[in-house]
Amino acid sequence: MAHDEIVDHCSALARSALSGQRIAGCDPVAVAELRAGETVLDLGSGGGIDVLLSARRVGPHGTVFALDASPAMVELAQRNAEQAGVANVRFLHGTIEAIPLPGHTVDVVISNCVINLSADKAAVLGEAFRVLQPGGRFGVSDVLTAHALDEQARQRAEQRIGCAAGSLTVQEYRDLLAAAGFVAVTITLTADHGDGVHSAIVQAVKPAIGPGLEIRPMREGDAAEVLGIYQAGLDTGQASFETTAPSWEGFSASRLPHLRYVATDSDSGEVLGWVAASAVSSRPVYAGVVEHSVYVHPGCQAHGIGRALLAAFIAAAEDAGVWTIQSGVFPENAASLSLHQALGFRVVGTRERIGCHHGLWRDVLLIERRSALSGT
Repeated sequence: MAHDEIVDHCSALARSALSGQRIAGCDPVAVAELRAGETVLDLGSGGGIDVLLSARRVGPHGTVFALDASPAMVELAQRNAEQAGVANVRFLHGTIEAIPLPGHTVDVVISNCVINLSADKAAVLGEAFRVLQPGGRFGVSDVLTAHALDEQARQRAEQRIGCAAGSLTVQEYRDLLAAAGFVAVTITLTADHGDGVHSAIVQAVKPAIGPGLEIRPMREGDAAEVLGIYQAGLDTGQASFETTAPSWEGFSASRLPHLRYVATDSDSGEVLGWVAASAVSSRPVYAGVVEHSVYVHPGCQAHGIGRALLAAFIAAAEDAGVWTIQSGVFPENAASLSLHQALGFRVVGTRERIGCHHGLWRDVLLIERRSALSGT
């Protein structure tokens, strides 16, 4: 089935939902746990069944944006909303790969078996992350595969249910969500359509942080600001035995390519803090053990940035199967120790006079956080 035919087929399925029929396993409105007053975006809203249900959930003080690439579907959804007397819906014509909304606009993104159809799912998830408020939720239904399918299996699934041609595996979907910046990812397979093809519930969260701020994955373009904050921390004499920040090449080589995040000013994009991790060993038995560092710009401390970064990092580490996060803290660094203990770290020992720093032999407290999910 060609891509355009798939879209038409799935749009027909969405229209049938208006008469009470639903695709097996697809109910994003329930998945997203919408609350009164929230702002919601429905990606690929079709005839509008989920838009109308969402509008009722969020109530008169909430808003639902309905986005669809088909003018005919937008018109149909508008007529359905008018007939239902629903006034808190805003209809948008556009693609889910380039959402026509500003960043930090919505509290929740939903979608009903549409993201699967996109040829650029990384762009879709990146756009969903962009338009969400910090702490916002991603709750969609989609079609996934439990494992990679050969062409014959994919064709059989396509003939049975349609909408399966572009489906990702569970792990591929997880990886794209993580790359976009989402944490607390859960994927629950629901209806089994055979050949490893499933309807699925996909849920994730954009990391929470204070107003005017955002947490996102670290990029190469952040190098100068990340290293500047690193050096400012080293200059305090309480962050590390190191005295000079490494080059960006050295920084990247010694840290895992994932589990790197920055906190930024939403307006200027300025980096205000960062967190990253290194593997403690190349031995397979230690695959789920990492050592982390978190640094905040000296002019932005005591604003909750470090706590938000560390909380996001912990959630992402859980998603990645990390079972132990550890670090070393100077006993004199009371602020760092307090922050970590507040987020579940404990002191497991003292490494006495472990290194010489500015002519003084100093102790280091070894702290760690054990996962309640991974490695149990």
